[in-house]
Amino acid sequence: MATKKKMITKDDIVSKYMNEVLEKGEKPKSVYHFAKHYHFTEAEFYTFFGTLESLEKEIFRLFFENAVNLLHQHEDYAQYDMKNKMLSFYFTFFEILTVNRSYVLQSLKMDRNPLKNLVQLTTLREAFKGYVSEILTDDYRLEQQKLQKVQEKAIQESAWLQLMMTIKFWMDDESAAFEKTDIFIEKSVNASFELMNVAPLNHLIDLGKFLFKEKIYSK
Repeated sequence: MATKKKMITKDDIVSKYMNEVLEKGEKPKSVYHFAKHYHFTEAEFYTFFGTLESLEKEIFRLFFENAVNLLHQHEDYAQYDMKNKMLSFYFTFFEILTVNRSYVLQSLKMDRNPLKNLVQLTTLREAFKGYVSEILTDDYRLEQQKLQKVQEKAIQESAWLQLMMTIKFWMDDESAAFEKTDIFIEKSVNASFELMNVAPLNHLIDLGKFLFKEKIYSK
């Protein structure tokens, strides 16, 4: 009696795609070549993804989703203020990126045009902006209702740029256990919340000194 073929799952496809990129150093030429190599059908692929590009985007969104899910497993997380939630997210997210560092570096440096590589982060961008909106508290909102939406969008975009800067710093970080990235995270998040509070700029000065030292002494 013939054994029934095991149905491929979304996680299976993601795992196989990441292995393909790592092992061959390039993306599959097409869905057809990718599916044939791993012995599943194109129809099975299209059950979960419309294109290889949408699969690439989903991988980074899954990194984000896994980080948020881990955060919610901690009972104390719900009681954190916005800054500590953001710090917790950063440290958790970059732990996940570090576990998958070879893939992240490979995929974000695949094309000579950096903008084409960044297209993979569009789904992550929307998910992260939603997260920022979710943790945004009244302490950082203006009282005027008309300005709240504008302010919230500005906070989301600035938070996204900060995340992009941190990813770039982490990609270039050669320190043991990426300890310099940890320092950068703490200083940059502190600085951004100083700006939101329009408070004394001690953390901004601290961040500036750290970046200056990295640029001067790492050469």
